[in-house]
Amino acid sequence: MKQVIHPKINESWYKVLAPEFEKDYFIQLKQFLVEEKKHYAIYPPGSMIFNAFNFTPFDEVKVVLLGQDPYHGAGQAHGLCFSVAEGVKPPPSLVNIFKELNDDLGVPIPSHGNLEKWARQGVLLLNATLTVRANQAGSHQQKGWEQFTDTAIKSLSDLRYGLVFILWGNYAQAKETLIDSSKHLILKAPHPSPFSANRGFFGCKHFSKTNKFLAEKGKEPIDWSL
Repeated sequence: MKQVIHPKINESWYKVLAPEFEKDYFIQLKQFLVEEKKHYAIYPPGSMIFNAFNFTPFDEVKVVLLGQDPYHGAGQAHGLCFSVAEGVKPPPSLVNIFKELNDDLGVPIPSHGNLEKWARQGVLLLNATLTVRANQAGSHQQKGWEQFTDTAIKSLSDLRYGLVFILWGNYAQAKETLIDSSKHLILKAPHPSPFSANRGFFGCKHFSKTNKFLAEKGKEPIDWSL
């Protein structure tokens, strides 16, 4: 009998993504994670893997911000891309995001890096890969997560209207093919990493552009302050 997996994911998302949990790739992904946990620390903790979906139900998504991998240091990742739990020092990319936000909208630089407030307002903070082995960046890529998150992105593009997709860096921009640009706003810039932020991330003004678009669509803008 085929294995049925019902992870702890918001019901609005489960309705959209339920077929994925029965596919062979997802069953193999689950088996991979079970084996990984026998030998390594895995981040984020199991209860937080689907946090992006649980903080931002499908019908409440207004903005999609795409990341690549969870942070791989102890205590950093908590299921939202670019975000770290309170009490954890914001990583360099997040520091640069806050600098651009301050320059764009005058929002004060936050004292912490927890982006849950954004997620609760409709900003889906989605990593392409939802888990990682401790201290090994990219270690869970090409294991099935990308197929799952690509389906989530395409479902939003197909079933919703007037969303903002923020694509920072080449990896996120490769997802543009999943998005219908006639229905949604796509914003692209270099990655906020210290290696590329000076090549066009700084000055991209994506925060104000997002809010302008949302207002034009009759939606409540995002309060980006933390």
